[in-house]
Amino acid sequence: MSIAFVAAAALWGAAAGLLVPRAAYRLSVAPDEPWRAACPAGHPFAGPARGWLGGPGRAACATTPAPLVAPLLTALACAALAAATGAPRPELLVWLLVAPFGTLLAVVDARVHRLPDPLTLPLAAALPLLLAPAALLPYAAGSWLHALLGALALGGGYLGLFLLHPNGMGFGDVKLAVPLGAALGWYGWGVLFVGAFAGFALGALYGLGLVVARRAGRGSAIPFGPFMIVGAFLGLLLGAFTALP
Repeated sequence: MSIAFVAAAALWGAAAGLLVPRAAYRLSVAPDEPWRAACPAGHPFAGPARGWLGGPGRAACATTPAPLVAPLLTALACAALAAATGAPRPELLVWLLVAPFGTLLAVVDARVHRLPDPLTLPLAAALPLLLAPAALLPYAAGSWLHALLGALALGGGYLGLFLLHPNGMGFGDVKLAVPLGAALGWYGWGVLFVGAFAGFALGALYGLGLVVARRAGRGSAIPFGPFMIVGAFLGLLLGAFTALP
């Protein structure tokens, strides 16, 4: 594994992460509110994406007091994925492409307890589509069929939990489970189980911590998307590290 290889992945993550804060600000609204069309100073988001991809902006248009947190997190995630993979396998390109969207979804859900459809639905379609050609390239270390089955399994599992206890889980979590299941399923059922279990375990520990600290009750809602994403990330690290070259 080359240090330059990991550094290049980190540089990509940092550059892509710079686009997250403004998009997160635009999307962090209540379900009955439209997406924000202007920065806090009132300047409209410019460009065809209207703030989705950030773009150049004025100093007065800062949308977060800590604008470097998202780039740092995305850079660390991309570097870790590259280090765990250890080689430029085709699926790594897919992980690096979707990592910034994972950061964006985690930030939005943490802020407003919402996983927007314009992010989860395209991601659910894009991941299987991107993994299809990756499976045909040399040195691929996963299975596209397992990715499809993983998407169905994890999405179906979350759908069952939602139908059994709709007050305990949002439907956005169900939609997010589909692309996460595809990514984890790429490496097999064991990795899928580890990633899914890690998400539930982290969410449970966080909720328990809030109860112990008396900052929430047993019935309080917590944003579960960030824990799903972190759990899937840990599963991907395991899968990439243990996969056959």
